[in-house]
Amino acid sequence: MILLEINNRVVEDVLRLKIQEVESGNKLESVDVTVADFDGVLFHISNLNGDKAKIRISISLKFYKELQLYGADDLLRREYGSLLMTPPEEGYNVSLLFDLKNLPQDYEQLIQKAGLLKRNCFASVFEKYFEFQEKGAEGQKRAVIHYRDEETMYVEAKPDRMTVVFSTIFKDEDDIIIGKVFMQEFKEGRKASQTAPQVLFSHREPPMELQNTEARVGDNIGYITFVLFPRHTNKNSRDNTINLIHTFRDYLHYHIKCSKAYIHSRMRAKTSDFLKILNRARPEKQNTEKRTIT
Repeated sequence: MILLEINNRVVEDVLRLKIQEVESGNKLESVDVTVADFDGVLFHISNLNGDKAKIRISISLKFYKELQLYGADDLLRREYGSLLMTPPEEGYNVSLLFDLKNLPQDYEQLIQKAGLLKRNCFASVFEKYFEFQEKGAEGQKRAVIHYRDEETMYVEAKPDRMTVVFSTIFKDEDDIIIGKVFMQEFKEGRKASQTAPQVLFSHREPPMELQNTEARVGDNIGYITFVLFPRHTNKNSRDNTINLIHTFRDYLHYHIKCSKAYIHSRMRAKTSDFLKILNRARPEKQNTEKRTIT
């Protein structure tokens, strides 16, 4: 199955293009690009105060204030240092500033960091609870991140494991059926790899961890629970775990849509084959012209 990229390719390509313009000595052009990402996230790439040599990359997340409760600001300062603008661009939560005439020779790493801005914002809540789990801290309040309209992520740490629960909305009844099949494959996949995290799926009702909370119920509501063990949350594995888990909701719905598109294409192909068979089976008109014997 296809894994979605955790970086934003448009942000990287625009920044790389502007750096190459400086290197080649070409005339710099102004830039003003708005990019939409998953989960209602927006990027804005522009020049600071009309200076074409200074590129500002800003990001807007509706749930950024919730991430700040779990150390998002500290993590971004650690990752971006002097690139981080204070205050950010108006209407956005975080802004990075790149001076094209004052970049290190190995600027490719900076480009990659710019593309990972959304991922690094999301990572704060996971890193915080990975540390809770590693220290064996109990009694920590469950993190609740409203990462999409009507959809929520819950993160909780315990001494021996950590649970991440995604609630999601299925807009079509077909999505529920395909989603159940998809999640069943995750359960079957764990039989082949005992090191994989446990994955649970519940429909209509929230899992036991969310009983007696404000978790929504309904026919179109689904809950996906990941049970992460220390082998998934240790310092050597946590970056890969964050990369995979923070995009899971998008990954699930992307493959549901791909499955539906594949089914429809197969139906159209089969219908075309049936029509060809019917056309071949149509009897030809017989020649009824009368002829006389000479």
